[in-house]
Amino acid sequence: MKKRILTGITTTGIPHIGNYVGAIRPALSMVEDADESFFFLADYHSIIKNNDPTNILNSVKSIALAWLSCGLDPNKSYFYKQSDVPEIMELSWILNCVTAKGLMNRAHAYKSATSLNDNDPDKGITMGLFSYPVLMAADILMFDSTHVPVGLDQVQHLEMTRDIAARFNHLYKSVLTLPEPMIKEKENVVPGLDGRKMSKSYGNVIPLLENEKNLKKSIMKIVTNSLEPGVPKETENCTIYNLYKNFADKSDISAFETSYKEGISWGEAKEKLFQVINAELMPIRSKYLELEKDTDYINDLLSDGAKKARSLAKTKILEIKEVTGITKIT
Repeated sequence: MKKRILTGITTTGIPHIGNYVGAIRPALSMVEDADESFFFLADYHSIIKNNDPTNILNSVKSIALAWLSCGLDPNKSYFYKQSDVPEIMELSWILNCVTAKGLMNRAHAYKSATSLNDNDPDKGITMGLFSYPVLMAADILMFDSTHVPVGLDQVQHLEMTRDIAARFNHLYKSVLTLPEPMIKEKENVVPGLDGRKMSKSYGNVIPLLENEKNLKKSIMKIVTNSLEPGVPKETENCTIYNLYKNFADKSDISAFETSYKEGISWGEAKEKLFQVINAELMPIRSKYLELEKDTDYINDLLSDGAKKARSLAKTKILEIKEVTGITKIT
């Protein structure tokens, strides 16, 4: 069986450093070790929490530009919008029909949302939020993905996908591939400006595609303690240090640790962080500025990618429908 990796980013908001370090950069590094790779823009997932069409449209464009600017080669990988492959939605319904409600009740996102309610646990809960793990499973199973890069907080998604696929295979026929998670390093949780995991929902992000001035402005907003210059500082649980080590080599990290022991000022530490991040993002930013002017090129790439993806999806959905009895009368 071919090794197929698949990953995607929900198209809400603009890409940030957390997306780059946690998803884009490691996923692109896996391409050479895979027989085939799939990168998609999860625009249907985005409308679960976002009802602003302008925001979603702008996000689709910026995230597509982020992947391409960071080095994704559409000639080597399948690159497409989720909404341009309707077979995924068709598979999602089929999978809904074999998925236990109890399984969905245990989804982290659903449990987290209901925990915020008092009298009515399902207040404000849409079916999109409740059943999104099924759509995620369809994204993965549609292309017989064998490996999916995930963080520790996303392992449950893969476990649910495997449970759903196993249930389908048991009821009908073994036509769905059970994917394996490619779990990222435990310590590689990218912190945001306030020290929590960098997330659009927390509003604590450092943007990926902004100019140098805005990048530096964001970095200077990182929350620190009140220790003055000259006072030794701890690297453990320090947002600046934890971000720095995602961009610097071992010798620079060692030197940075020494400067902490010597009492580096927070302003100087932030400046060093800006320099190391900016150095890596300069060629990405240059490519982004080149691509953003050509909207037709982006649309053509995504259209071509969808055509390639659909050639596989059409074959797969026919196989799935046939084993479920949704086929021609004989």
